[in-house]
Amino acid sequence: MTSTKPHDGACACGGLRISLTGPPALVSSCHCLACQRRTGALFGSSAFFPRDQIVSIAGDERTFQRQGDSGGTLTFHFCPTCGSTVYWDNPQVPHLVCVAVGAFADPSFQAPARTIWTETKHGWLDFPADTPSYPRAAG
Repeated sequence: MTSTKPHDGACACGGLRISLTGPPALVSSCHCLACQRRTGALFGSSAFFPRDQIVSIAGDERTFQRQGDSGGTLTFHFCPTCGSTVYWDNPQVPHLVCVAVGAFADPSFQAPARTIWTETKHGWLDFPADTPSYPRAAG
């Protein structure tokens, strides 16, 4: 049976919100330098949801596009007031929407199933030994 637990995400000021239902297809952490710069943190943590699980997206948003290290053009949707990235699109996986795990502000959200771009991971940051890791994109 598929979970219908809602996942409600928002930017820091609450001006841009996304609501989804059901579990994410994948949760992943990325240590690429672009994710570090986008988040202002040591890595980005992403939840990939099937697009048909989007219940609503509400609020004012702006977009920013950049080429990902994997080659595709990513489109980030962020709040123009507080600047928080809430979700993004990747044309290499058009059936999925990617949401910043931090937007859920839920400490019980599931842990990443993998961590990627570890060749640029901060050396003193450790993930559990059983978490699959990849020097670049996942294979």
